Amino acid sequence: MIIKSPGGNENRLDAGSGSVRKDEKEQLRDTIELTLVPGIGSVTQGRLRAAHQEISGVFSLAGNALASYGVAEDARSGIRTRRYRAAAEEILDWGLREGCLFVVRGTPGYPPLLEEIFDPPLLLYGRGNPEALALPCLAVVGTRRPTWYGLQMAEGLASDLTRRGVAIVSGLARGIDAAAHRGCLGADGRTIAVLGCGIDIVYPREHGDLSRRIERQGLLLSEFPPGTSPAPQNFPVRNRLISGLSLGALIVEAREYSGSLITARLALEQNREVFALPGNLTSPQSFGPNYLIKQGAKLVQSWQDIAEEFPNELRHTILAREVAREPRPALELLSPDEIRILDALRAETATHFDKILAATGLEISRLSNLLLNLEMSGFLRQVPGNLFVKTARPVV
Repeated sequence: MIIKSPGGNENRLDAGSGSVRKDEKEQLRDTIELTLVPGIGSVTQGRLRAAHQEISGVFSLAGNALASYGVAEDARSGIRTRRYRAAAEEILDWGLREGCLFVVRGTPGYPPLLEEIFDPPLLLYGRGNPEALALPCLAVVGTRRPTWYGLQMAEGLASDLTRRGVAIVSGLARGIDAAAHRGCLGADGRTIAVLGCGIDIVYPREHGDLSRRIERQGLLLSEFPPGTSPAPQNFPVRNRLISGLSLGALIVEAREYSGSLITARLALEQNREVFALPGNLTSPQSFGPNYLIKQGAKLVQSWQDIAEEFPNELRHTILAREVAREPRPALELLSPDEIRILDALRAETATHFDKILAATGLEISRLSNLLLNLEMSGFLRQVPGNLFVKTARPVV
């Protein structure tokens, strides 16, 4: 929870913060407790919060009063007996000890866009830098089994938008999500990973390093209490937060029954923009974006296509920065040998060094130097196995 300290500074409610008053701590504990009671969803929690200035008042309501807010019988019993108070105390103590960020609906720091959705969560747990929540955000999501083309475009577009002051929101999943996070981090930006588990759990496990980078530079966010395992039913629930935090959602690659299409549908329901990257008609990963484009999603070829749909003030700010930007190297400035190398590469397929050598006829040392120069200029990328992929976006 972002709170005002007695000195007027904004601080996280974390371990050792002398600015946290006892009543604030108790209010947060009661908020956690309410979210732990089974059978009370975000909508009902919102009704109860709106009707009571102090959340502690909910626990003294009579059964019939709770029923009038739509609280089921089993849940009423859990509230009145304070069955989950000890668990809430334990979570709060853990959060204070670990420097956890608590983002409570109705307090400073809660994302305004999230307030607009049908069922905003009463409480979010976070780890990292809360400044990411104050930035304009774009969701970038897609398949867990992307093509090289999809990975390049997700990373490149995320990087391009980050350089224009946009935070990237995604789900830390394998494939497109991870590429979007990396593109943002590589451009020294803020990225938000919305988890389908507790913030104390890394899922998938191989994203441990990426998770730690996001925590240092961006924000890990979850509405699920610490210790919650990554159960399949959690991910469609968290998708509404990915789109809800964002001005729009970009679908890079998605198969016919991809969860990314759920995110696109939720974005539409939340009155957000939906963007889609067109793909090869023969590729299963292209089904989702191509379908969305037929349904009216905006076709994306570059970051400009997305920025054009941002609110006027943000769009004008980005365009003003672009006027002052120094131009980057253009294709016309490359040497004939460098152009020959790029002609031998593809955006959708990685090409081995030996194949490039045979196609260009260059000496090994000359080819190595030129590949390095092209990578430094952003025209290509080296991947493990001495393989190279052409960057599938214009250098900007």
